[in-house]
Amino acid sequence: MQSNPSSNERNRTDVLVEGGGSLYVFRVLSQSARAWVEEFVSPEGFQPQFPNVLYVEHRYARELAAGMQAEGLSVR
Repeated sequence: MQSNPSSNERNRTDVLVEGGGSLYVFRVLSQSARAWVEEFVSPEGFQPQFPNVLYVEHRYARELAAGMQAEGLSVR
């Protein structure tokens, strides 16, 4: 039995947001999310030792997540 592709798309998470307070961690989990970040986020946002992680100040976290979602990425 094949899985329904639209079901897989609904269940995927592109970016996982953790933390709170003054700093949020955005874990970039999919290639489409990585491509989005490379296009819209300054390279200084990445730490070389953690290439799929963004550390985001609380004042930018909501706007960043909204921008990702507006482009169709799943943010949880």
